Amino acid sequence: MKHAYLILLCWLCALTASAQHTRSLDPRIRTVRVVVNNDEMQPPVTRVGGKVVLSFDDLTHEYARYIYKVELCNADWTAASDVFESDWLDGFNAQPIEDYETSFNTTQLYTHYAVAFPNENTRLLLPGNYRVTVYADETGRDSSPVLEAAFMLLAPEMSIAAEVLTNTDIDFNQSHQQLQYSLGYSQRHVVDPSRELHTVVMQNRRWDTAVIDLQPNMQRNGAAEWNHRRELIFPAGNEFHKFELLDPHIGGMGIDRMEWFDPYYHATLFPATPAKSYVYDEDIDGGYIVRRSYDEDNDTQSEYVFVHFLLKSPRLQGGDVYVAGQWANTFPDPQCLMHYNEQQGAYECAILLKQGYYNYQFLQLNEGTDSNKDRYRDRNRDSKMSRPQGTTARTEGDFYQTENEYIILVYHRPIGGRYDALVGYTTIKSEQ
Repeated sequence: MKHAYLILLCWLCALTASAQHTRSLDPRIRTVRVVVNNDEMQPPVTRVGGKVVLSFDDLTHEYARYIYKVELCNADWTAASDVFESDWLDGFNAQPIEDYETSFNTTQLYTHYAVAFPNENTRLLLPGNYRVTVYADETGRDSSPVLEAAFMLLAPEMSIAAEVLTNTDIDFNQSHQQLQYSLGYSQRHVVDPSRELHTVVMQNRRWDTAVIDLQPNMQRNGAAEWNHRRELIFPAGNEFHKFELLDPHIGGMGIDRMEWFDPYYHATLFPATPAKSYVYDEDIDGGYIVRRSYDEDNDTQSEYVFVHFLLKSPRLQGGDVYVAGQWANTFPDPQCLMHYNEQQGAYECAILLKQGYYNYQFLQLNEGTDSNKDRYRDRNRDSKMSRPQGTTARTEGDFYQTENEYIILVYHRPIGGRYDALVGYTTIKSEQ
């Protein structure tokens, strides 16, 4: 218990997340979610004018006046400072969040806040990346931010065709998957694709392993192709673990036992072990859904529970081990750091989570920059930067049969343009 509380209180101290992540910046703020078009399963991408809802919980029943501020960003998530706010926003910025409701019949008190875009005060006009920062306006002026949320608005003017191969340029039906795709941009005037186009490729919505700004290896009139690129080879990983907690009084799927230690419920999951062979299991590629029994009043009547994760394994050589999923702030998330229990022979950690259905996996931190991982290039496209990345080889295994989701984003800034417009987007899943 003491260890769990220390994680909750200290996890912010080592935050290293990039600005593209949806994340809490205050341990009192939990379950920060961005849902587009009322579909919790979809990535935070929708067409300009589509519905985007940002929601979060404040772990208290005390009202706080929260102010949201929206910012248009470039493809690399730096502020689009060359564009006037009036170009991309119709209405007003820095508005209070007026939709809030206190929890009911929960041991952990909290207040649920939500704001939708577009709303009567704020309508977003341009395609691109948007970051919403929320401040606690306790003194009549902006204080430190309590959360950041990221989403993308799309103007679909470029077509993308993609496929996932297990016959990769480094192995055949073993431990990797390779993406190849082509882009058609005849509907949009592109003079110099290498300068004007900015691409992002992600596996299972993970920014730590995203392939950013990779140049095409073939260009022709109105089209470009990315084929046989070693940078687009991803470790296949394994199917996600999962658990479902609908009632804090009884165990659900994936839960070994439920216990009460004042003032929290505790759910201990069945221990996982590194897999030696592939076994199919249906998952949602790291996603999660907040819900309770009967699937009613999920936002305000779902309980908060300390979930205990265990990975049975000898102590692993290399970096630290973390629990990961789309519900985590980012990777590596300090609250998800696992500690090795010599007596149990297992990695373990406890994380405060809201009731629901969760996918998760165990990742080992690799701070190295091997040739296949060191993928980030800045907007000048002339240098590389290393970044922390998670690997599955020792914690989950890598199997070519694994079903993974891949996302491709394409941005365009014409020569002389002032910001990066999101003009192409697709998702594709690998198949067995």
